[in-house]
Amino acid sequence: MTPPPLAHPADLATVRASYDAVADSYARMVTTDGLGDIRQPPWLRAAIDVFADDVAGIGPVLDVGCGPGTVTAYLAERGVDVSGVDLSPRMIDNARRLHPECRFAVGSWTELDLAPASHGGILGWWSLFNLPRDLVPQVLAHCATALKPGGQLIIATHVGDEDVQRNEAYGDVPVRWTTHRWQPEQLADMLSAAGLPPTAELRLTPAVGSGRAVVLVGQRDD
Repeated sequence: MTPPPLAHPADLATVRASYDAVADSYARMVTTDGLGDIRQPPWLRAAIDVFADDVAGIGPVLDVGCGPGTVTAYLAERGVDVSGVDLSPRMIDNARRLHPECRFAVGSWTELDLAPASHGGILGWWSLFNLPRDLVPQVLAHCATALKPGGQLIIATHVGDEDVQRNEAYGDVPVRWTTHRWQPEQLADMLSAAGLPPTAELRLTPAVGSGRAVVLVGQRDD
């Protein structure tokens, strides 16, 4: 049975326009400064490597919120059948330019139309934090339905209790979005409720990046 359509965030158009505005600046930072290069932070690279090994052969993998395609391209290099989507058309333009060997499309978490049991893996690599808190359980449940048995969802996000309003980002470009921070236990509980009991958790200290972060993996059992 196809799951019901997801509700869209009220600020979806505003967030999309903000990421369009920073897309070129962010892509330059990725290519010149290594920002977001999954090869650099060893623990993050290790998490992605294990994920890639675990979902190999189960089914296609979708990188949601792929930005300029850095992680998508890394997974493709490892032989994963992967494609990327991002809510920002300009981000997708940069992804296609930087990684023409990969497949990319425009779409947000709440615009995905995923058939049941169609994917071996889904990534939310620092791409869930703009979703309003009340929509995250719906998105996780939609991902659980879309995964094949044994398929995995891996998410990485900022840790904290408060929401942060961003007015500039990536080279002082004006933006308007909210960063919703979560405690790892909250995310683990939501994964379990969605039918994706956590199988791994990696907590990162501020020394690894700009603040505390967590990587969580949930797996569909049946």
